Amino acid sequence: QVQLVESGGGFVQPGGSLRLSCAQSGGVFNGATMGWYRQAPGNQRDVVATITSGGGTNYADSVKGRFTISRDNAKNTIYLQMNSLKPEDTALYYCKSQYFQREYWGRGTQVTVSS
Repeated sequence: QVQLVESGGGFVQPGGSLRLSCAQSGGVFNGATMGWYRQAPGNQRDVVATITSGGGTNYADSVKGRFTISRDNAKNTIYLQMNSLKPEDTALYYCKSQYFQREYWGRGTQVTVSS
């Protein structure tokens, strides 16, 4: 059984930084495409960034140049370094693991950006 556990969320002022982590237990990690998604109240869940098993990355236009996704296959963990945070980045951030047709989600970690 695959379990994803996110951590690292919190409250930060505009312009600040946070680093999110997502640890996977069970299943196949090295071959999975991993991703960070976020959902603000009243909005749909949107992709923030993804990273393939080979390390290829993609970002939403709204976070390009500010966020960096990375993975540590030895630790079965992905990260999201978030810099220059804005109030509009406030959301519940979810981690997703996808291996072929199998898709798994974490429960999310809250990020709040406010002065």
